[in-house]
Amino acid sequence: MPLAHHIKLLFGSSRKTRIVSFSALFCGVCAFGAAAVAPMAPDASDLPVQSIAQELRLPDLSSQIAGLEQRPQTFTHEERVRPGDTLAALLTRLGIDDEAAANFIKSDATARGVLQLRAGKPVQAETNEDGQLQWLRATMIDGKNDPVKNIVIERKNQTFTASALPATIEKRIEMHSGVIRSSLFAATDAAQIPDTVATQIVDMFATDIDFAADLQRGDRFNVVYESFWQNGEFLRAGRILAGEFHNGGDTYQSVWFDEPGSSQGGGYYGIDGKSLKKAFLKSPLEFSRISSGFSMRLHPILGQWKQHKGVDFAAVTGTPIRASGDGAIEFVGGQNGYGNVVMIKHWSNYSTVYAHMSRFAAGIRKGTKVSQGEVIGYVGATGWATGPHLHYEFRVNDVPRDPLSVDVPNAQSLAGAEMQRFHKVAADMTHRFALLTPDANNIKLALK
Repeated sequence: MPLAHHIKLLFGSSRKTRIVSFSALFCGVCAFGAAAVAPMAPDASDLPVQSIAQELRLPDLSSQIAGLEQRPQTFTHEERVRPGDTLAALLTRLGIDDEAAANFIKSDATARGVLQLRAGKPVQAETNEDGQLQWLRATMIDGKNDPVKNIVIERKNQTFTASALPATIEKRIEMHSGVIRSSLFAATDAAQIPDTVATQIVDMFATDIDFAADLQRGDRFNVVYESFWQNGEFLRAGRILAGEFHNGGDTYQSVWFDEPGSSQGGGYYGIDGKSLKKAFLKSPLEFSRISSGFSMRLHPILGQWKQHKGVDFAAVTGTPIRASGDGAIEFVGGQNGYGNVVMIKHWSNYSTVYAHMSRFAAGIRKGTKVSQGEVIGYVGATGWATGPHLHYEFRVNDVPRDPLSVDVPNAQSLAGAEMQRFHKVAADMTHRFALLTPDANNIKLALK
């Protein structure tokens, strides 16, 4: 029916007729639209199809095996040095059966470094199928501040060469926390913190905490320090960058700050920018106990009540004794009841005395300048002593004072531009402390 007729019916008919006509008109328009967008592509079944068949020739397996057999085979091994290892034992575990290589390692100055490796250090080697050494590699760490070297031993025809090459070191920043259950070193071992870092913790807080007498079960600490790696292998720990120690009800925080003009390269400061280096250590011994304080006592030898003018620290013979502050040696030698004694004159009107030493440290003589923490001698029982201990005196204007209660100032604080630079460093370390600090409930659960 023509479209005009439908329009006429739509407007000139009854309601029912108009509805039917409108529906017919709508369907007609839709049909027209559908026809307009119909696809024009040909049927896929009409496309041409071509089959291709090709025979693939597989390689001969026997010829491959024969080729591999003709090629020289090498084997790579890795072993770790064991306590008490000999060169022969190490080479055997590496699969090396090569007398010429063993003789070269023993005779060459560079190659002999393999004999000085500490237990736990890895050694890699490559051998041929007869056990002849092709190359051997190991990493040497001579000292705390010495450069790390890689020893490489290589075979060239029938001769060997050895070279010490500088290692490519990766520095990382590590963060650890621990809880005291018995001792500091037990806690650092449990937290997988190296002993060199634990020793730095003692030095860092030595002016505030006596780690032999002041530690309590439940004390906790956080530490951020440098570590050095090569190819994913831990080489050694570096300097502590920040430390936090919760001892009893007190919290001590310390941040390392680089100072280009400092002889030590920098120093430790509190979060407020005040230097933590006090003029005197709290104890001249790292680990000891106080056997006699600054008070009246019955003299163990004379049997009379006398004023004890110092503090006695009980320790085994040979324990290192540290200078409690910077100064110069005023006296070193034997002196009556003091036995072997060292007297140090410090700045202003301060002086300290260290008595009953078993021996003096090398280079200690009158006039020698010493730094805080420097070893000046070793615990003994010379003079009037009933057992090995250190008698320590702290004098002001040559008058003995109780070293555990005397108040001495800290070093100078930061200021100006240095303080602004320090605040950025301290803010980063404070954020790290927050990440390391567990809530109180976790601490209580850990102690049960």
